[in-house]
Amino acid sequence: MYKQLTLAQRYTISTMRQNGSSLQAIADELNRLREEEAALKGEKSPVKKIAASTISRELKRNRNKRGGYSPGLANEIAMIRRERIVRNTALKAGVLARAMKLLTEKRWSPEQISGYLKLEGVKISKERIYQEVRAHLDKYSKFTHHGMKYRRHQARPYKTAGKSMIPDRVSIHDRPAEADGTRFGDWEMDLVIGAEQKSAILTIIERSTNIFMQAKLPSKKPEEVEKAVIRRLMPYKQYVHTITTDNGSEFMNHKNICKALECTVYFADPYCSGQKGAIENANKILREYFPKGTDFRPVTQAQLNRAQYQINERPRKKLGFSTPKIEFFRKIS
Repeated sequence: MYKQLTLAQRYTISTMRQNGSSLQAIADELNRLREEEAALKGEKSPVKKIAASTISRELKRNRNKRGGYSPGLANEIAMIRRERIVRNTALKAGVLARAMKLLTEKRWSPEQISGYLKLEGVKISKERIYQEVRAHLDKYSKFTHHGMKYRRHQARPYKTAGKSMIPDRVSIHDRPAEADGTRFGDWEMDLVIGAEQKSAILTIIERSTNIFMQAKLPSKKPEEVEKAVIRRLMPYKQYVHTITTDNGSEFMNHKNICKALECTVYFADPYCSGQKGAIENANKILREYFPKGTDFRPVTQAQLNRAQYQINERPRKKLGFSTPKIEFFRKIS
């Protein structure tokens, strides 16, 4: 049975599926296109046919978080899955030890370690690092993002909510198209809540460079949140175009923030955390240092700053394995 699909074929699948075509009709069309392509090249018609079951498996395995199908994302997921099964060649002496040291001392992910070392000409795959973690879970699992506890996440339908309590909120759907995460100066913010809802940390991230900032809050009152946001972003006021956040009442004073920073605060749809994915991911990384259930009241700002420093020194794949700190200050220098 045919198993490999190309990016062009995945676009065909997406288009035909949106038009209501059956799985068999899609398979037949892909086979026809393959035969035409072979004829143009003077080659024999492909022996292995694409079956309807291949299309079904493709739609199930490579769907996005909403349960839909995006050809570009599907192709990327497939490539990542394929990389995981490639066997690694023998490592040079000391490479694995260095990789594990970066994992334990700097809390870099296996992918970040692999990408960073590759820039130095040192080859080690992220899967080889994960293999070492699995072989010594008691020693290394606590340094990985999820503690090596994998769970299947099922796509949940979006929910709607009643009228917002936030006056004059501006919907994310009114946010300009250029604020797509590639322009410098578009930010997201959120709160990380401590044990028993009695303490909180303000978290902020710049979307294009992933520079991460945070501040300990004396309370979740809108006035305190307003002061903390302005205090953290005022030094970079000229680089603040938009801020995106959720509908928590702690952001009720958004108009004061807009006035002080001369920007616009946009609010995501209720229950749609994916619309501010950058800060959600940053919060998960912060939780590596301060796990869920942490009471932030005894935690000092200096302790938070040390975690912030390490987070901003982690190499990121989206930055070509450069770091948020390097890319952010390159932009403002």
